[in-house]
Amino acid sequence: MGRPKKYHVLLSAEEYSRLKKLAKSPASKKLIKKRINILLDLDEAHGKSLTYEQCVKSNASSMMNVYKVVHTFATQGLDAVLTIRRSCKSDVSNLKVDGRAEAQLIQLACSKAPEGHVRWTLDLLAEKSRLILDVPVSRSTIGRILKKTNYSHILTTIGASHRKKTRNS
Repeated sequence: MGRPKKYHVLLSAEEYSRLKKLAKSPASKKLIKKRINILLDLDEAHGKSLTYEQCVKSNASSMMNVYKVVHTFATQGLDAVLTIRRSCKSDVSNLKVDGRAEAQLIQLACSKAPEGHVRWTLDLLAEKSRLILDVPVSRSTIGRILKKTNYSHILTTIGASHRKKTRNS
């Protein structure tokens, strides 16, 4: 038999109805729905509550995730559970280039090369992007963006077709 629960989930009638409504809403994110289902399964005030192990199995979650959701609910409240917090070290929070800027860079790379040049280079794209974008972007970032789109400035400017796959390649 496991340890006794340190934190108990006791939802008020208002919180319970709010969670039920959010769980059914198609606009709710998957992560939030999983947290809601954990709280509803462990709620001791409305019907039979599940054990942590049963909650893990029914929600396809981990034991640590269940502990964190319950701890957050007990210490910070329901609103803290229903918000997604991003770390300042998160990849998403540190992005300099968003979708709009990526689209502008791709549009620039697909356009005609500047006069005196046969094709766009990463240095030329970096110089031109300083004028177009709000934040200056390095060569490596531009290269990474163009790599994600399978853009090849060599094949598109010459008009060559893609290489055929051979048996050994």
